[in-house]
Amino acid sequence: MFSKLALYTGLSALALATLNGPAFAEEATPERLLNAATEAEAGNWLMVHRTYDANRFSPLKEINASNVANLKLAYAVSLGGLEPGAGGPGAMEGTPLAKDGFLYVSDPWGTPYKIDVTSGKSGKIVWICDTGIDKDPSTSAILANRGLALWNNLVVTTLGDGRVVACDDETGDVAWENQVASEPGEGFSNAPLAVKDKILVGQSFGDWATRGWIAALDAKTGDEVWRFYTVPEPGEPGSETWKCEEAGNPDCWKTGGAAVWVTGSYDPGSNTVYWGTGNPVPMFDPEYRPGDNLYSNSSVALDFDTGKLKWYHQYTPGDYMDYDEVGIQLLVDTKVNGEDRKVLAHFGRNGFFYTLDRTNGAFINATQYVDKLTWTDGIDPKTGLPLGYDSSKSLQEYKVGQAPRRDGRQVGNCPNIQGGVNFWPTAYNPELGIAYGAGIEGCSDMSTEGNDPANVTPGQVFLGGNYTANGIQKGSVFGFDVATGKQTAKAMRPLPNDAGVLATPDLVFTAEMDGNVVAFDAKTMDEKWSVNLGTGFKAPPMSFAVNGKQYIGILGGSGGAPFGHDEFANNQTQSILYVFSL
Repeated sequence: MFSKLALYTGLSALALATLNGPAFAEEATPERLLNAATEAEAGNWLMVHRTYDANRFSPLKEINASNVANLKLAYAVSLGGLEPGAGGPGAMEGTPLAKDGFLYVSDPWGTPYKIDVTSGKSGKIVWICDTGIDKDPSTSAILANRGLALWNNLVVTTLGDGRVVACDDETGDVAWENQVASEPGEGFSNAPLAVKDKILVGQSFGDWATRGWIAALDAKTGDEVWRFYTVPEPGEPGSETWKCEEAGNPDCWKTGGAAVWVTGSYDPGSNTVYWGTGNPVPMFDPEYRPGDNLYSNSSVALDFDTGKLKWYHQYTPGDYMDYDEVGIQLLVDTKVNGEDRKVLAHFGRNGFFYTLDRTNGAFINATQYVDKLTWTDGIDPKTGLPLGYDSSKSLQEYKVGQAPRRDGRQVGNCPNIQGGVNFWPTAYNPELGIAYGAGIEGCSDMSTEGNDPANVTPGQVFLGGNYTANGIQKGSVFGFDVATGKQTAKAMRPLPNDAGVLATPDLVFTAEMDGNVVAFDAKTMDEKWSVNLGTGFKAPPMSFAVNGKQYIGILGGSGGAPFGHDEFANNQTQSILYVFSL
């Protein structure tokens, strides 16, 4: 029973907070996250893709096509993440979050930083949350982290060692942690997604001979609520597409991959979560795991409350080219042929831009977006499956002679194994109806080596073959009208793009591996501004506002050379937050 003193104390604290500002409203409540697209939150970036529809669109327009040429560096913040003297492994791949004058970023180890940017002239690190992660690169399957989640007074991160950790927003102290991924080789690299009372995460290390899954955690405690496996076990729906017995390897599904290493989307109207899944494992040896290999290379729609599968669309069944489809699932409401449709739009790593009906997964359209595509002759307009697909066969060969086999042949396909668009973010401008992507223009060669199941150990890389770049690898930035599926404009670039894009009302921003940050006209893709900062970029731009002033933020630090460009091999990694303004 409450005492009168406690009651009066609580009321006094509430009154004081109200007079001094929105102390309680500053928390990233579920209501704020749900309303992240409203005008009240225009200056904030409260989740990794800014809004649940993953559109990565900022409505701020102080920086626009008429004045972006005047954009300049406002300040930079040097970030750590490595033990002293450890050199420079790892890449900065996350998106800064922005809430009420503070930025939240993670380093390659997933360590959260809170940065005060209220002055507009510098960024001051308020705290660094000590997650206890082992910062020895040799112990990490992947040294990358793609961002954080905010929920009430918590800042949530996923770690490569399989833990999910929540830090107190005020103090930076660990509030809770949970060893969610606990099997050998499992871990995380994606940003968590906070929805209602849950935190959604995805097991990221499929290529390390593990089995992918998506899990929902209780946001208050970190306890697991449900889990959906992207590779079904025998007897479950979809398990018949893993014809392990044919290969004399009945347990091939246990190392089947289909990892989930990019954050999904959420539709409040239907209470549905949409997520992209990775390639089947081993990636170049389909003879090890015959069949279509559901639910790899797919978009999956799950019931948010239960994690039950509503529908799926598999883009490249029985994949042997590493064309995983973890990339962003853009949720768009538009008209298709004059009819209102709820659309899921997706730039496939396999080189096609897809639109699906997100209520049931029905295929709408697919259009090639890379200049050179050789692995199939197109997409069946009725099924959405690649031409050359044969449902009666356990091993697909979309173009005769272009599938790797254990006879030692080396085959080439375009786009290369990185894509197209890989994991780096795409965006959608609702004012123009245009979806944007940036990626690679090039090809690659691959070959298969025989794999003995007795020698496969979870936690070790399991490619099933080898790959090399074939020819010059370039890049491009492009726009597509979602309603029609037609390309609106395209800008060719000299280097592959590993960063992704940000859309604003009349601009598209990206960054490149040679250190360039670039802005394009949203309609024509003409270059409007660029600056070279010396360090390569694998992280996407974002935008926020403080005291009514707009900024562009991005994390620098590439962690290596662009695919097929060894001339950048000696570039050193620098982990830096850059912020620009007029």
